[in-house]
Amino acid sequence: MRLLSISFIGFILLFSSCFGDEKQEEKIESSLDNKLWIPHPLVQAYPNYIDSISNNILYWKDGNQSIYDDQIEKNFEEKIANPDIEDMLFFPYPSSFSNPEINEDPGRIRNEDFFKKMYGETKTQVAQNLDTVYWLPSSVNQLLLVSSINQVDQHLQQISNTLDTLPHLHKFLQNPGGTFNWRKIAGTDRLSMHSFGITIDINIQYANYWQWVYKEGEAFPNYKNQIPLEIVRIFEKHHFIWGGKWYHFDTMHFEYRPELFLPYTLE
Repeated sequence: MRLLSISFIGFILLFSSCFGDEKQEEKIESSLDNKLWIPHPLVQAYPNYIDSISNNILYWKDGNQSIYDDQIEKNFEEKIANPDIEDMLFFPYPSSFSNPEINEDPGRIRNEDFFKKMYGETKTQVAQNLDTVYWLPSSVNQLLLVSSINQVDQHLQQISNTLDTLPHLHKFLQNPGGTFNWRKIAGTDRLSMHSFGITIDINIQYANYWQWVYKEGEAFPNYKNQIPLEIVRIFEKHHFIWGGKWYHFDTMHFEYRPELFLPYTLE
């Protein structure tokens, strides 16, 4: 009788274990099907503004909601022109550098309403949260205005302080092309990320930009860059992406996008 009891208990434990594994697999498959990971990189990157993402809804801390995935199939141009929030993470941001593949533009897909929600709907609203960064204070010593939201100003000041100690890089950093500037991207109806005070263009003299050399109907220009990767790594340490990692290259451009440095993980 004792042997029978032990065998029965073993059967129950084995059955429970198999059932649990099945449920766990269903949970993982469900997460994959919904394209939602926990913790989501947007929740990690912007904890003061985003509460959670579930059931295709992004829940803001103030109680508002945004659709995460508009369920519309898009090609590359459509993702650039009319992205949903999910589309912003379509291209993973590479940790190392190699010449980008065709249309590989990590971070260049941006949902404008998402950034307006955090940084301001208008030029006036954005301007209310701008703070001063002392750019290379012991050498260039130029005042720049960037957003204090998400501590962008603090991150850029730390970058500036580090670069200030590296005189062999200063020629690429003098006469920065600008930070806050409420404007549209040339040739589009889309707001430049400069409008939100979360970007900086460094010295234009050493910059390469695809629109400066591309003419419609001609072959796309070969990738060019003059910016040392040492500068890029310092910016990336503080979660600024670099436009030099885009197929549509903009090598003077750095933009605060912490979500692109955070991996998707399953819980």
